Amino acid sequence: MAKKKHGASATPATQQLTAAGVEFEERAYEHDPRAESYGLEAAQELGVEARSVFKTLVVELDHEGFGVCVVPVEMRADLKAAAAALGAKKAKLAQPADVHRLTGYVLGGVSPLGQRTRLPTVVDESAGKLERVYVSGGRRGLDVGLAPQDLTRLTGAVVALVAAPLRHG
Repeated sequence: MAKKKHGASATPATQQLTAAGVEFEERAYEHDPRAESYGLEAAQELGVEARSVFKTLVVELDHEGFGVCVVPVEMRADLKAAAAALGAKKAKLAQPADVHRLTGYVLGGVSPLGQRTRLPTVVDESAGKLERVYVSGGRRGLDVGLAPQDLTRLTGAVVALVAAPLRHG
């Protein structure tokens, strides 16, 4: 059964979920500022498989717009595939100042939900194979678990293969 706890931890993301009547689980943990990967830290702290925790990346598109790419934390975004899914030829990761300006969130706490500016969004197709996905709840140390179908519906996302293995070395 999903847990709905609201109050001091309410964020634009949890407010959007509540307003939409979506069943979700709010999971908080103590964020370690020394963590090398916010997403992998979240998976470990939540006690869930990394493949079910998704990071939210804001990308700058070649047609001078921005978009959002949501991929598993154990993967990286294939920026060429993300660009194509968002109707562009090229994409690059957005600058932190642009991310904050557009979403209202800080790095490590960017949620695909409740963003200040609703941006075109693509969610990696691997989400559809899961019963529940976890994404940032809008601040470091807060994730929300929800059905992937609710995530794509609330963000207006397209679903495409946009995740690729991490590069090592």
